[in-house]
Amino acid sequence: MGFTDLLTDAGLAVLDNWLLTRSYITGYSASQADVAVFKALSAAPDAAKYPNAARWYKHIASYEDEFATLPGDSSKPYTVYGPETVEVTVNPAKAPAEEAKEEEEEDVDLFGSDDEEEDAEAARIREERLAEYRKKKEGKPKVAAKSIVILDVKPWDDETDLAAMEASVRSIEKDGLVWGASKLIPVGFGIKKLQINLVVEDEKVSLDELQEQIQEFEDYVQSTDIASMQKL
Repeated sequence: MGFTDLLTDAGLAVLDNWLLTRSYITGYSASQADVAVFKALSAAPDAAKYPNAARWYKHIASYEDEFATLPGDSSKPYTVYGPETVEVTVNPAKAPAEEAKEEEEEDVDLFGSDDEEEDAEAARIREERLAEYRKKKEGKPKVAAKSIVILDVKPWDDETDLAAMEASVRSIEKDGLVWGASKLIPVGFGIKKLQINLVVEDEKVSLDELQEQIQEFEDYVQSTDIASMQKL
């Protein structure tokens, strides 16, 4: 279904949920999808009510002079983008049938008897085995999900101190964040952007929040983009 109405609170709530874990409407860089949705809004979303949509709107506004050059199909309406149904959120609740199925699976008696009646000894053995199974299951270490990210950091102009900009970016320290190698890439008119690698633990580090924190170095940073992201 996509976005159906971006002028009402309900429509803006759908957009805000869609951007909860996304920097752009689609993909990992600004495109005509962002332009279409941006133009469909009558004004910037209220940051207090729709913080994710407001952050995205401010970021896309910085591309306004470049809208025509952004990749993608400019003829597509904003309604082709977004969730398949209005009810979809970034972390949708499980369907009742799915929840019931999982609960049923959790309640499966792995060691039980088919007999309706159990004697005391059989019941004791069964409970001991279940307790052992639960203990073994709980003791398994949980592997933290991680992502390798390549982040583009764009300066304001060719006079921006790129060494100071990189030092500011690397000064950000978070549990679950490891900075890697970096390089400067020419983008035209004597301007170079910083491209820096990083590894993040997905549950500990929000890439949206990290980008916002980097963009707070307003003396150096004009904008940031996720060039690529790969799960480890």
